[in-house]
Amino acid sequence: MMSVFVFLCIFSSLRLVSGHASIWHPSMWGFNVTMQTFSYDNRPVSPLAKMPFSQWWFHGHLAYPPHPEDVFELPAGQKVTTEIACNKGATTFYASSEGGNVQEPNDPNNVCPGSPTSEYHTTGLSDVKGCGLAIAYKSDVTQVQPADFTIFSVNQTCVWNRYTDFSVPAKMPPCPDNMCTCAFFWIHSADSGSEQNYMNGFQCRITDSTSTVGLATSKVARRCGADPANGKPNAVPGNCTYGAKQPLYWYQAEQNNMFEGTYSPPFYNDLYNFKDGAQDDIFQDYYSSIPVPGPNQTALPVPAVPGTSPPALVAGGTTTPVPAPTPVSNGTAPPPAQPSSVTPSGSQKCKRRTSAFSRRHLPTGERASGLSFVRNVHRMRQHSRTLNPKKRVDVWRPV
Repeated sequence: MMSVFVFLCIFSSLRLVSGHASIWHPSMWGFNVTMQTFSYDNRPVSPLAKMPFSQWWFHGHLAYPPHPEDVFELPAGQKVTTEIACNKGATTFYASSEGGNVQEPNDPNNVCPGSPTSEYHTTGLSDVKGCGLAIAYKSDVTQVQPADFTIFSVNQTCVWNRYTDFSVPAKMPPCPDNMCTCAFFWIHSADSGSEQNYMNGFQCRITDSTSTVGLATSKVARRCGADPANGKPNAVPGNCTYGAKQPLYWYQAEQNNMFEGTYSPPFYNDLYNFKDGAQDDIFQDYYSSIPVPGPNQTALPVPAVPGTSPPALVAGGTTTPVPAPTPVSNGTAPPPAQPSSVTPSGSQKCKRRTSAFSRRHLPTGERASGLSFVRNVHRMRQHSRTLNPKKRVDVWRPV
């Protein structure tokens, strides 16, 4: 009888450890929600799909707010280290977890100790699709609407590491009343699990701000990167949304802004022009003009700051990450040294490529003729290229 009891205890503990993944911090709404809080499993790690707005928005945790003094600080121009795990017990906040400390001593960066990578919906590092942090410049969470959020940082290797860094744009302005509302968003690969979204809201504050320039109005992201699975081997930069972009609200019962099919989910990566790292083009003064996007658009946005170019997309659908600033801890334990086989966001030291056709590469006098030549070449290439109509999908948004 005793052995049966021990087995049940172990099984219960493993059941709490295994599962999906969430960001964890005391500034979260629902930080202390457990399996028993709701009539259904609504823990922060529980996936969201086909739910009414009241259930998926802030994970249905608005009635479980953080303490007013628990705020996640975001220093402008620096990196913050977050903790992502399948269970709170796998983080430094294990003291308030149902199952206690379940961190892996020999692998403290493990997102789901004791579980395969399929528990956080990936077949490997090459299969992760990225996460995003969004901010709304409103201190009252009850006033925040979906369109108020802007993705300000992306980590394209999320959720591979428990300790995950996010770079904060240097020009982030201060928050009203010294408080903003933020959220963590994640959509996993279509080949490792069912269709699901993840959203966790938290109190946040911009620190070390030296800018008063506001964020531009966020717009819906467009599918524009290389998409071989849907018959699009090359990126189409003219079809991208540039500047401030909303989170990807997908596969819910209501208030979606993404309507992609079951097996073509949107992601926080180059497929939707979310470059890895800080989203530096989200501010009102970044662009002097942005053409109307479309699948046949050849013009690109014109940056207002001389010597800059819009975030570049390459044929393979990947960009070269920029060097990341020094990380700043946010009340969590210092992250351990990354394993050599893991390549977290911001660890590479390569210089980001820019578009070969960027306006800054053309002398002023030759700019018009140069652009005309490039556009003509592009049109000829498009005209000569034939696409199999059966491979065309509706996820590529028309003008």
